[in-house]
Amino acid sequence: MTVGRSTSPTHQVGQQAEERALGFLLNQGFQLVAQNFHCQFGEIDLVVFKNKLLVFVEVRQRKNSVFGNAAASITLGKQRKISQAAAIFLQTHPQFELFDCRFDVIAIDVSKRWTGETSDMNWIEGAFESLMPY
Repeated sequence: MTVGRSTSPTHQVGQQAEERALGFLLNQGFQLVAQNFHCQFGEIDLVVFKNKLLVFVEVRQRKNSVFGNAAASITLGKQRKISQAAAIFLQTHPQFELFDCRFDVIAIDVSKRWTGETSDMNWIEGAFESLMPY
């Protein structure tokens, strides 16, 4: 039996990280516009807004920092894909055309200590600039 994306353990962990990040942003006064926005260029985990600010949020969680922490995993290629997806989002949602836009990262690093598993969440506002002209 093939395990679908929605039931795979990796996807479930990712969904939990996104839900945690969303809860955090809602507590900061943001409102959810879209979750897991898909287009031909990829996916944007969360799109939220507050006042006249539209924020595209990439959520990353890492359990092992051997290859870098969660924030370091946002490569230039990933930034390009998110920028392209944001451009498509703005084209398909004209009600946000007068909003300022920002790209944030919520990085969750999980570590196991002798006291148990802990995680640190780091909200990086304006983590990168768009690589697409709007």
